[in-house]
Amino acid sequence: MSSAIGKWYPSTKLMILLTVIMISMFSTLPMVQYVLFGVALILSVAAGTISRFLNTFFKSIFLIVLFIFLIQVFIVKNEDSQPIWWFISYSQLGLDNSINLSSRIVAISSIIIWFFQVTSVKDIIFALEKARISKKITFVIAATIQLIPQMTKLSQTITDAQRARGIETEGSVFTRIKAFIPMMGPLVLTSIQQTDERVLTLEARGFSSSAKKTAYYSIKKTTLDYTIVLLCLVVLITYFVGGPL
Repeated sequence: MSSAIGKWYPSTKLMILLTVIMISMFSTLPMVQYVLFGVALILSVAAGTISRFLNTFFKSIFLIVLFIFLIQVFIVKNEDSQPIWWFISYSQLGLDNSINLSSRIVAISSIIIWFFQVTSVKDIIFALEKARISKKITFVIAATIQLIPQMTKLSQTITDAQRARGIETEGSVFTRIKAFIPMMGPLVLTSIQQTDERVLTLEARGFSSSAKKTAYYSIKKTTLDYTIVLLCLVVLITYFVGGPL
């Protein structure tokens, strides 16, 4: 990552992530959750990833939060539910519950989005190897992180190939479903083929070898990294000693 925040050591950014998650989990005030969301926004602006952050947020988390709000307020029956029309009713208790739940989801998911947008996979792998984590565990973690982007890219490639052959992939929902079903076969088979190729590549690079390996890529902790980690610890201690809000 080219930004100054992107060059922080992965464990430093992980400490920020854990700090926000722990405060969010133990907080009972929605305002605290929104403050944490603001922290994620500020960090995204500082890292230069605010456009990607907002794009990801509104395409995923916003829809989940909206769904929770509608279900909790208008569908779920509570003691104070007031009928509006047919199965739809209004509940102030449901509104309060939806605010508490959705605000926590927003706070936690936003900082997770920020973390993965400013932390490259190779940085995570290097940090895990430096921490003497088993290389098998490291590979599983790296493969899991890369799974969704790789599958998305592969599905787009297959969709473009089908479109080039004259198959309709755009239009109504029914048309998209018809195009999606034939895509599953090539997607699964290609994924299996790539898995075999990845295994051969790892063996060719001595993945199972017990010899000590050297890395051509490295990152180092700076004074700023230690300062941020210490600051996060101070924030957590102060928060829990003073009593969670």
